Amino acid sequence: MNLLHFKTYYNKFTYVYSSLIMSELKFTLSILFILLTSSLFGFESYYHTTKVLEGEGSYALMRRFSLDVNACNLAKFYELNKLSNKTPLQKGKEYILPIQIVKYNGKSIRSTINIDDWDTAVSIKEYNERIKKNKLRKTHYIDSKILWVPHHIYCDNTSTQKESATSTKTNTKSSVKPIAKAAPQKIAKGNVRHQPIFGKKYASVTIEDESLKGKVYYIVSGHGGPDPGACCGACSNALCEDEYAYDIALRLARNLISKGATTHIIIQDKDGIRDDEVLICDTDELCMGTAKIPAKQLPRLQQRVSKINALYSRHKSEGVKEQYAIILHIDSNHKDKRRDVYFYHHKKSKTGKKLAKHMLKTFKNKYDEFQKGRGYKGFTQDRNLYVIRNTHPPVLFLELGNINNPSDQKRIQLVSNRQALADWLTDGMSTFK
Repeated sequence: MNLLHFKTYYNKFTYVYSSLIMSELKFTLSILFILLTSSLFGFESYYHTTKVLEGEGSYALMRRFSLDVNACNLAKFYELNKLSNKTPLQKGKEYILPIQIVKYNGKSIRSTINIDDWDTAVSIKEYNERIKKNKLRKTHYIDSKILWVPHHIYCDNTSTQKESATSTKTNTKSSVKPIAKAAPQKIAKGNVRHQPIFGKKYASVTIEDESLKGKVYYIVSGHGGPDPGACCGACSNALCEDEYAYDIALRLARNLISKGATTHIIIQDKDGIRDDEVLICDTDELCMGTAKIPAKQLPRLQQRVSKINALYSRHKSEGVKEQYAIILHIDSNHKDKRRDVYFYHHKKSKTGKKLAKHMLKTFKNKYDEFQKGRGYKGFTQDRNLYVIRNTHPPVLFLELGNINNPSDQKRIQLVSNRQALADWLTDGMSTFK
C-alpha cells in the first residue's frame, strides 16, 4: 500500500466522519477506521473511553461498566486518567476506562490475547456478553471482531497496586517475617494445642473429641498477597474477599483441630482470628507462612496446588486414607443478587461430588433449624477450575456469598455469622462418611 492509496483511504474516512454527529456513530466509525488501518499497519489495542453521567462518581462509573468486581480496575482508572481517589469526576467529560479494545482473531479469546487459562477466557466472554446486554456496546465480539478486555484479568501481572481502589492498607515492606505453620500441631498440655496463627485470643485450642483423628484437611482461603480478590468498592468500608475468606478459614481450621484432625492452612497471614466487622485489607499473606505469593495468576495457583500435593503424597505414604482440600471464596455479583453458599467439585471425583452434596444438605438443614421459612437456594456443580482439576485430594470449593449484596455482607461481616459458617462446615465434615 503506497502513500497515494493511503491518502485515498484517509480522505474517504474524513468525508464519512465529518457527516456523523452522534457519539455512538462516532464510536462505530472509529472501530471501522481501526480495522482498516490494522490491515495496513497491524492492529494495536487501545483503551475505551466514555463520558461521565450526571451524579456519577468513580465507583458508580466502575459499576456501570461492571468493573467493580476488583479494586485494581479503579486503581487503573485513576492511573490512566492521572487522578487521585479524591478527585471528583466532571459531568460530560470523557474519561479513559480500564477496558482494552482488541481485535478478535475469530478463533478463540485465549489465542487472541495469548493466554492459556480457560476460566479467564470464559470470564472475558461473559463480560462482553454482559456489556452488550446492558447496551453499553451494540455488537457481539464474534460479529464485530472487536473484543473488550477488562483490566482485572491482568491485575495479577502487577506485583503491587500503586493506589488501592478502596482506600485499603497496602504493605510496602520488601520482606515479611515468617509466621508459625498450622501443622503439624504442637501439643502443649494434655488436651490443649497451642496455635499462634489463630492469634492470642484463640491460640489455645481445646481438643473436644477425636472424631476426625487420622484425617487431614488442607484449608485454602482464595486469593491473597497482591490479589485481594473480589472487592466492594461501593461500601462505606472497603471489603476484600481474601480477608473475610481467611478469617472463616482460620475458624474452620481451629474447629477441625478441636476434633482431632490434622490441618494445613495453605495461605497464611499475621492477623489471626479477628472479631471485627471491618477487616482491614492488606497484602502480606504468604503461602505456608514463608513463601511470597506470586503476582501472576497461574504461578500463584500452581504454588498452592503444589504445596497441597506434596503434603498429600507425604501423608499418603504415612498411611493416611482420608484427605480433603477445602477452598473458600466469596463471589462478586450485582448488589441486588443475593447468593446462598454454594459448592463446586471435580466432575470425575466421586468423593468430591458426594462431599459437596452432603455439605449442601447440611446447610439446608441448618437453615431449616435456625431460620425457619427462609429457604435455602444453594447448589452444587462441577467446575473445571485449575485448583479443582489439579489438586490431588478431593476438593470442596465454596462460594460464601456475594460481596456486593447487603444481606450477604452481613453473612461475612458479622462475627457470629463467620463463626456459624465455620461451625456448619465443621459439622458437615464431621458427619461425612
